[in-house]
Amino acid sequence: MLRNETKEVRIGDVVIGGEHPVAIQSMTNTRTENVEATVEQILRLEAAGCEIVRCTVPTMEAAKALKEIKKQIHIPLVADIHFDYRMAIAAIENGADKIRINPGNIGSKERVKAVVDKAKEYHVPIRIGVNSGSLEKPLLEKYGGVTAEGIVESALDKIQMIENMEYDNLVVSIKSSDVLMCVKAHELIAPKCPYPLHVGITEAGTVYSGNIKSSVGLGIILHEGIGNTIRVSLTGDPIEEIRSAKLILKTLGLRSGGIEVVSCPTCGRTKIDLIELANQVEKMVQEFPLDIKVAVMGCVVNGPGEAREADIGIAGGIGEGLLIKKGEIVRKVKEEELLETLRQELINWNK
Repeated sequence: MLRNETKEVRIGDVVIGGEHPVAIQSMTNTRTENVEATVEQILRLEAAGCEIVRCTVPTMEAAKALKEIKKQIHIPLVADIHFDYRMAIAAIENGADKIRINPGNIGSKERVKAVVDKAKEYHVPIRIGVNSGSLEKPLLEKYGGVTAEGIVESALDKIQMIENMEYDNLVVSIKSSDVLMCVKAHELIAPKCPYPLHVGITEAGTVYSGNIKSSVGLGIILHEGIGNTIRVSLTGDPIEEIRSAKLILKTLGLRSGGIEVVSCPTCGRTKIDLIELANQVEKMVQEFPLDIKVAVMGCVVNGPGEAREADIGIAGGIGEGLLIKKGEIVRKVKEEELLETLRQELINWNK
């Protein structure tokens, strides 16, 4: 996989673009004005592996809250701005590491320039965001509706507008809830855009449907070498976005680290509650910073063989199970002791 070359952009302590790894991003769903709740959620996101976080800034109170939020978190903070250019200026003045705007809904060029001038003064990058749902009427008429070509043209127009104001500290995002349209748009813009691309399937849906759509869309885009930061947009706890993003990147070979859990789909031979056990294992392993593969198998017939490629695994039988390492059976364990046995093995993994 060849990464699409872009310029580097610094967002707080995180650098994206160039040869830097794809960064994982999420967005809070608290009221930004509520500093305590917002900080609490960001700290949970940090612990889950979030590397850049975005907060909405719809009011001046929210903009001022950024200063207090910044003091209590450890990852770059992005301010999400719509409609009111004064919110963007205030967010920058209160410590935002990056701002996200759609110049098309900020207003006149004079107002956009006021934001750009403030970003220049503070050396804050601007993410130009264009969504399929906010495509301008002339482009809708030109292309006969929402199309990948229209999204790209809109984004390139906004980029040129900011470049004409002599600023190129930019990140670009073009999003659609239509997965294949989103893929095509990224394929079209990548060779035309020198700036890092923030990639995501917008309004993807619930944790179930959103994960499927995001995995398909992001999987194709990232595998083509496109994308420098990602967000998996889910209707649910933002922590789920981080878990999904990490797994997508690891599956594509773009990240290492963290335990990968593989489990069989169950069949008539399964004599234990494998579904519950696999879910317990997947949750339990998150506390271990190990780069290994753990297998959870439902029977002792094929379990050892299927777990051969895993570093460690458990396979269930009737009231008991096997502990397996590198495909070799280590010992039998009572069914109710399987999870704790695996936990102890992981605790002592590097000892």
